[in-house]
Amino acid sequence: MSLVDDAERQHLRALSHPVRLRILSMLTGAPRSATELGRELGKSQAAVSFHVRQLAAAGLIELVDVRSVRGGQERLYRTAGDFADGAAVDLPSSAAAASAEVRRRLLAAKPDSWDLFSDAELWVSEDAWIQCARAVAKALERLHKAATDKSASGVVHVSSTVMMFSSAEVQTSPDPGSSKTPSAAKSAASSGKRASNRPS
Repeated sequence: MSLVDDAERQHLRALSHPVRLRILSMLTGAPRSATELGRELGKSQAAVSFHVRQLAAAGLIELVDVRSVRGGQERLYRTAGDFADGAAVDLPSSAAAASAEVRRRLLAAKPDSWDLFSDAELWVSEDAWIQCARAVAKALERLHKAATDKSASGVVHVSSTVMMFSSAEVQTSPDPGSSKTPSAAKSAASSGKRASNRPS
């Protein structure tokens, strides 16, 4: 197996655990140590240190500072760039990990706190797909760059989870007697609306 394959495999494993996804989010706003992460996550330093090592080995977080604490040294890490843009991602594993993390966030969210929900499976032109994907990527980049420490004045705690991908092309015929096209039959989307119910 090549070194590239090994690196990609390590990257995929790092993104397939909900705790590691949460750590990535926490390290976007401000550098933190394993001790600080463990305190916020309610987990032992040993457990968090393991996840931090996995993320660092995969190149998803980077060491930004080392400070002296009670005669010892504490390492501070931060998310290394935009790990989601162009990264090798195992969609099924990452989706499963993200689903667990999103559920945790939803259960902790305030009632009627959703600002946007959208889901769609449809057929579009390649140009439209590229333009939409780029627009979403720019919006996410802006959001990540705006991330700051939770102790900063005037900040709000928000959550954003996005997964966009093209599917294998499968042409299907509409049901007999139906006037709907495959695109119309497969499309189900809502956007710019507040959710009326939270998942149970």
